[in-house]
Formats: sequence, structure tokens, C-alpha cells
Amino acid sequence: MSDRGTETREKLVETALRLFRDEGFQATTMRRIAGEAGVSLGNTYYYFAGKDELVSELYVVIQRDHRALALPQLRDGGSLEENLKTVLHAGLDVMSPYHGFGSSFLQIALPSTSRSSPFSVESTDAREMAIDLMRQVLTASKQRTPPSLEKQLPTLLWLTYLGVTLHWVTDSSPGQTCTRTLVNGVVPVVAKAIKLARLPVARGLVGDIAKLITNTPASEQVTVR
Repeated sequence: MSDRGTETREKLVETALRLFRDEGFQATTMRRIAGEAGVSLGNTYYYFAGKDELVSELYVVIQRDHRALALPQLRDGGSLEENLKTVLHAGLDVMSPYHGFGSSFLQIALPSTSRSSPFSVESTDAREMAIDLMRQVLTASKQRTPPSLEKQLPTLLWLTYLGVTLHWVTDSSPGQTCTRTLVNGVVPVVAKAIKLARLPVARGLVGDIAKLITNTPASEQVTVR
């Protein structure tokens, strides 16, 4: 893509995400995005077939901003509980401006065939950034990872993050404080479970979890490194 084409595409994405934040997903039309960006409607459709495709761009922007906010806050040698809590709260901070169109987001992203699904091929870049962020959490933390879960654990933590995100989307409490409370309660449980997974008595359960992650349909799209 030429420099001019890249600039036009980025302008459309920037404009669309601003309108999603300010006016909501349903109220934002492709015609409005084109007009605000100063791009013809036909040219807008050349870059994006519809608003759903722009949701995939939203994933990338959120994950990029999430990494930028969270990575400097990770404490090298800190506990997994501390670092994971930091990253999950940072994710909520970054997503906060988009809470207004959460229900529309769910309708678009939940169908397994949707290109906007977090498990879709189109979401690969954003998904890999998110999983790698969880890998950075584990690297920075002093808690050792059970060898049998070493490859799958970043993905498992990302799935935990998705669960938190799903709760956040449907959270109508002021400032989504209920989701903040959920994070503070879930993270210690996750950290303790990983610590217990190193004990011989838990090896069978750990193996089952590893197989579950590997054998789920979503694993066909999720890269485990």
C-alpha cells in the first residue's frame, strides 16, 4: 500500500473509533465516517467493507494501547498476583472510552463466524499482542510456571482476560466498579491455582487443562508458542 493509501486508511480508522466513542456504534454510519475523514464513500468502502471490519481495527488499537500502558508498570521480580492485576486493570482503563457501545460489540463479536470474533483469523494480530502481554507478565513475575503449562499459560491468562472483558461489557455499575472488584477477587485465585499446579497432586489436573486448551476449536486460530 502506498504512503497515501496508508495515511487514508489510518485516517478512516481514527475517525471511526472517535465516532464509536462519541456517538455509539449504531449511530455511526460508513457515510458519516467518510464525511468526517474527508474521504469519498466509494474510497472508504475500498478500504473497509463495513463497520464490522473497523471493529477488528479497534482490537489492534486497544491491544497496542494496552501494551503501552501496562508494560512500564510491570514489576520485575514482583508477584504474579501483583503483575497480573496491574495488566488487567490497565486493560480496563484502555477500554473505558468504548464502554458505551459494548452491547453492539457483543452482537458483532460473539458469532464464531464473525471476522470480529477475538478468535478469528482477522483478529490474529490483536490476539497475539494480547497473549504476548500475558507472556511478559509471567516473565516479569517471580512465580515459576509449571513446566507442563509453560506454553499454554499465556493463552490461559488471555482467556481469563477475555472473561473479564465480557463481564465489563455487560457491567452497568458506575465506572464499571463491579468489574474492578471482580479482577481484585479473581487474580489471587488464578495466582494460587498456578502455584498449586506445581504440586505432584495437581499434575493430572494441569495435564487436563493443557489438553483442554489445545483441543478446543478456538485453538485452531490461537497460536501457542
